[in-house]
Amino acid sequence: MAQQQMILIEENGIYMEIEVANDGDVRLLHCSSLPATGEQLGEEKARQRRRIVELQATGEDQDDHHGSKYTGTMPAGRLRYVRHHDFRNSYGRKFELTMADKGIAVTVHYQFYDGIAVLRAWTEVKNGGSEPLPLAYVSSFALTGIEKQGEGTWEEKSRLHIAHNTWHGELQWRVSTLPELGLTQANQFSMKRLAYSSSGTWSSAGYLPMGCYENIAAQTALTWQIEHNGSWHWEISDAIPGQLYLQLSGPAENEHHWWKRLEPGESFLSVPVAISFVKGGFEQGIGELTRYRRIIRRSHKDNVQLQIIFNDYMNCLFADPTTEKLLPLIDAAAAAGCEYFCIDAGWYADGDWWDAVGLWEPSQRRFSNGLQEIIDYIRSKGMIPGLWLELEVMGVRCPIADKVPDDWFFVRHGKRVIDHGRYQLDYRNPEVVKYADEVVDRLVREYGAGYIKMDYNINAGIGTETAADSFGDGLLGHNRAYLAWIDNLFDRYPDLVVENCGSGGMRMDYAMLARHSVQSISDQTDYRKFAAISAAAPTAVTPEQSAAWSYPLQDGDEEEVVFNMVNAMLMRIHQSGHLAAITGRRFALIQEGLAYYKSIRHNIPYSLPFWPLGLPAYGDHWLSLGLDCGQKLYIAVWRLGEGEGMPAASGHAEIVLPIGFLKRKKADVRCSYPQQHNSKWYWDMERGELTVALPAAYCARIFELELAE
Repeated sequence: MAQQQMILIEENGIYMEIEVANDGDVRLLHCSSLPATGEQLGEEKARQRRRIVELQATGEDQDDHHGSKYTGTMPAGRLRYVRHHDFRNSYGRKFELTMADKGIAVTVHYQFYDGIAVLRAWTEVKNGGSEPLPLAYVSSFALTGIEKQGEGTWEEKSRLHIAHNTWHGELQWRVSTLPELGLTQANQFSMKRLAYSSSGTWSSAGYLPMGCYENIAAQTALTWQIEHNGSWHWEISDAIPGQLYLQLSGPAENEHHWWKRLEPGESFLSVPVAISFVKGGFEQGIGELTRYRRIIRRSHKDNVQLQIIFNDYMNCLFADPTTEKLLPLIDAAAAAGCEYFCIDAGWYADGDWWDAVGLWEPSQRRFSNGLQEIIDYIRSKGMIPGLWLELEVMGVRCPIADKVPDDWFFVRHGKRVIDHGRYQLDYRNPEVVKYADEVVDRLVREYGAGYIKMDYNINAGIGTETAADSFGDGLLGHNRAYLAWIDNLFDRYPDLVVENCGSGGMRMDYAMLARHSVQSISDQTDYRKFAAISAAAPTAVTPEQSAAWSYPLQDGDEEEVVFNMVNAMLMRIHQSGHLAAITGRRFALIQEGLAYYKSIRHNIPYSLPFWPLGLPAYGDHWLSLGLDCGQKLYIAVWRLGEGEGMPAASGHAEIVLPIGFLKRKKADVRCSYPQQHNSKWYWDMERGELTVALPAAYCARIFELELAE
């Protein structure tokens, strides 16, 4: 019998209490930015519900009145304490606790990061028995009692922030009470859960793999991200007696057709997740995740240099490049101040190409003297050339698609999976990896590409049956194999910049972004709508990784140019538009904007985002995003229209931007872009408020606040 003990951890402002009961049952009693009182730890009945892990195996009793919830799972309920290991590594403190049942060993991993209030968690399952272990669900992090601090019921004090995400409409956060979402305390507990999932090869096609639980009574917040480039799941519900729980995981059988037959001697690692625990609210939680994201990502000079990328696609060539179109565009991009020039889609095809991609050889019809002439011309203008690729798919009309075996691709029920005219390549296959390596080698070594825009425009669904225990098992294996391929790619080409794009932001997660230095945040083509996406981007991606489009129109006015530039100014500029057709004052505003960006970009990789007006939403008349760089702050302000279908209003209108953390601080304020701005402002030091007046609808400005010493 295990000896009863209480394991207390206080690290980086996170307070954790783990109880080992007399019978060896392990309970995560508390994990918060505030210490717990004895009363909050609860009576024995409440403590028994605070499992440190949930794990369901086929053939085991899910011993709870649970509905669709992942509570009462077995053999998780029989796991008993074996040992724990508390040590330090290069990141900070690491805590591992191992439990066992009938030859099954389950280890909960908690990684802390010095100076950052974030916990990274994952679960390891080892089958030390003599029979296969059929896994249907494994939690990466489980915490019951998230509501226990602060006065009032959880119905009154709980706020749930949900990140809705769709093509052209990424990063749209909404906050609700739990009753507004349908979860109420109708009994001692509910069988209803608030569950959010993504299934398939796009990790953020409906929701970002993120969320935030805010306790407004205790003034605390838990903000999380699931670090996976495939299927994931999280849920919140209530358990006996009136406790709220949060569970985060990768794929599961019910939601994603994932099932794993773990053979004797085999191990399984769950998808890693990260949770920030803060005193404060959503904004403070994102701040801690921002600092954490910078720690876990692969080191790359691109994360600090932030060179300006021109891409010829958006509101420009739209995948129809030719020598005649590109040469003047290259001249204009160089004159504007761009440092990379990426030739987007179409360079590999004479005509229609969507369902024929896969050879990745330059079109002779588009480039009369060959693609190399264009690449060389880009370099002659002082820019680094880039090319677009979509290396995870092969078109059904690709000449080699019928010459390779089915195990190159996802297969279900004996048939190749086809999505939008493409097959999904399976990166578990060494021949697929060899094929992908050869394509990249050719682009980098033969053509001299220093930048690759790696796009991905299908969702191949629940997975593949090839060499897998389930469709979802095949998908998870492919997801991890693709990440291994990316790791190897950067090992071979450490200076290569590879942009992560999935029809814009349809695969925006920190499995990918721990590797890639650039993330395309949207394909939105309307610069006015792009503002709401841009302003919210740092919730999910560090500002320096957030590639935001600036695409001035050929027939716009000066304010339209400025608005476009402001959309990208506090992140990673993705310049586009028909620059060769833009002249005079409008082109000068582009040059001014890019020059100003170069003067401030050294601060962006060390900044923390804030939102004076709260998170943006479509339909807002004003938007604002700030970057706190210590002694200097940059604030983007957008004034939008007065209503859909109504004429743009003229004349100054003002907005008050509350910046609470600057109360009673002296600051010098200036409008830093554009220099000729026709704007007004006033800094109220006592209230910590910046009042800004902008001259017309659909205009935007960048303001700098420099704090007095």
